[in-house]
Amino acid sequence: MAIFTGAALALLTPMNEDGSVNYQEMEKIVNDQIEAGTDAIVVCGTTGEASTMTHEEHIETIAACVQMVKGRIPVIAGTGSNSTDTAVYLSKEAQKKGADGLLLVSPYYNKATQNGLKRHFTEVAKNVDLPILLYNIQGRTGVNIKPQTIAELVKEVDNIVGVKEASGDLSQVATIMSLTDGEIDLYSGNDDQIVPIVALGGKGVISVLSHVAPKDTHDMVIKLIEGDVKASGELQIKYIPLIHALFSEVNPIPVKAAMNMMGYHVGTLRLPLTEMEEENKKVLRQAMLDVGITLA
Repeated sequence: MAIFTGAALALLTPMNEDGSVNYQEMEKIVNDQIEAGTDAIVVCGTTGEASTMTHEEHIETIAACVQMVKGRIPVIAGTGSNSTDTAVYLSKEAQKKGADGLLLVSPYYNKATQNGLKRHFTEVAKNVDLPILLYNIQGRTGVNIKPQTIAELVKEVDNIVGVKEASGDLSQVATIMSLTDGEIDLYSGNDDQIVPIVALGGKGVISVLSHVAPKDTHDMVIKLIEGDVKASGELQIKYIPLIHALFSEVNPIPVKAAMNMMGYHVGTLRLPLTEMEEENKKVLRQAMLDVGITLA
């Protein structure tokens, strides 16, 4: 059984003025998302600025999220690293803290070979009992997890169950589905490709858009799974301008600006990320208004 079907929120990490994690605001976001129909929470992923967290903060944030969710929906912890030993450590700690699954980004900077990727993911998987989603995002990591590698890992390692596909390559997604005979939990990692990926057999999306449009992001997936292709497609098209605005600067810069515009207090970003440019912020604000999002 899939960890979730539908839309998972790729949760941002709210920050206080001093740069520490704002757990009070995180709990508000989590509760609002669950109430709006979000199907799972991914904590400490790319959107959560995990790459600038200490190991202690990383583990504390995962534990806090699990406690906030209280078992209402699955919590998937981002525990990937370019160091295999670190990924093993974070994954074991996330399991101890009660995470329901893990999201493992491919090692960044090292640019491992496909064989190196297989050994890395297998080593992490054998140290935990949780279901694992691979995270393929070459634009961040410098290396593509090839379809054959993904298929082999899913077939050979019991608790590697799927992949968050953010390559942007629909042909690659189709190839993955073909090589696995559809026996894989595949999620879109790009909000502008939710409908085509679910149409190819995907289980849903791990979404940034869900921060500002949780119900419609959930509905976009579920309506298609239930056979309402027209309604699902209309939602995808409706949100394309906003999705483009949410990625007009590197994630999570725009989504933090968007949440602050909505009246949340998610704070600033940790360097080297900086505040959104005013011109891009104006475009984002207008795109949110155009789809009926209420701003503070």
